[in-house]
Amino acid sequence: MPAAPKLASFPAIRGALKFYQIASIITGTMLLLLVAEMIVKYAFGYELFLGGSGGFLWFAPVVDGPNGHESTGDGVNLSLGILIAHGWFYVVYLFSCFRVWSLMRWPFVRFIVLAAGGVIPFLSFVMETIVARDVKRYLAEREATTDAPIADRSTLTQTISTPHPDAEGIR
Repeated sequence: MPAAPKLASFPAIRGALKFYQIASIITGTMLLLLVAEMIVKYAFGYELFLGGSGGFLWFAPVVDGPNGHESTGDGVNLSLGILIAHGWFYVVYLFSCFRVWSLMRWPFVRFIVLAAGGVIPFLSFVMETIVARDVKRYLAEREATTDAPIADRSTLTQTISTPHPDAEGIR
C-alpha cells in the first residue's frame, strides 16, 4: 500500500487538482476536434482552412501525392493546427496528471489510466469526474479525522516566538 499524502501538501493537492481539471477539459475537447478532423480528412478527403482563396473558413480537398495525403488549399491549415495544438497540450495534460498522481501517492497504474485520457476520446472527461470526486472525498475525510487546522500541522509554518522589545532586559 502506498504512503498517504502528507497533510502539509493538501493546499498543493487542491491546486494540482484544479489545474488537472482545466487541462483535462481542454485536452478532451482538443481530442474530439482532432478525431472529427481525422474523420473529415481520411473518410471524406477534406481539410479545413482559414482564409485563402476559398474565403474565411473552407474545406479544401486532399489528394494522394508521392508523400501521402497532400493539401490543395491555401491559407492557414486549421486541420494541422488542431493536430499540433492537441499534441502540445497533451504534454501539459501529462504534467497535470503527474502532479496529481505524485501528490496523492497513487499506484503507477493509475497514472497510466490518467495519461490515456488524452488519447482515448471522452476518457479525459470521465477521468476528470472520477479524480475530482476521489481527491475531494479523500481530503475531506482526512481533514475530518484530524483536529488541528492544516496550517498548524505543517512544520514549515510554525512560528518562532521572539521577545517583545519592551520586555525586561531588552533595551
